[in-house]
Amino acid sequence: MKGLQGLAFLLLMQSAGEALSHFLHLPVPGPVVGMVLLLLALHWGPVQRAVAPAAGFLLTHLSLLFVPVGVGVMTHLDLLGAYGLRLVIVIVLSTWAGMAATVLVLRAFKPEATTQGGSTQ
Repeated sequence: MKGLQGLAFLLLMQSAGEALSHFLHLPVPGPVVGMVLLLLALHWGPVQRAVAPAAGFLLTHLSLLFVPVGVGVMTHLDLLGAYGLRLVIVIVLSTWAGMAATVLVLRAFKPEATTQGGSTQ
């Protein structure tokens, strides 16, 4: 029963995120808003206890969630053959760009070291 309540709560958070994103005309997708709402709600103990069984179940069966993606790729093999190299290049470049942006943000927010080499001056 707890697992079902947790799954219902996860779906409620996603629906609330979709609604907020739609009605407030946010530039962020609804599922992202729902994840932020879920993150905030997980600070409350009863929510943690309700969501934990559902999250555990979903994580143990995570590989099944990739089946629709694999079927989608297989049905569009002609597109993959025509644009495959371009897709690989775009995926590699966007991954590198995301990693570079992450490094720059971390460096920007990293507190400056007050000592060098572990010794105080």
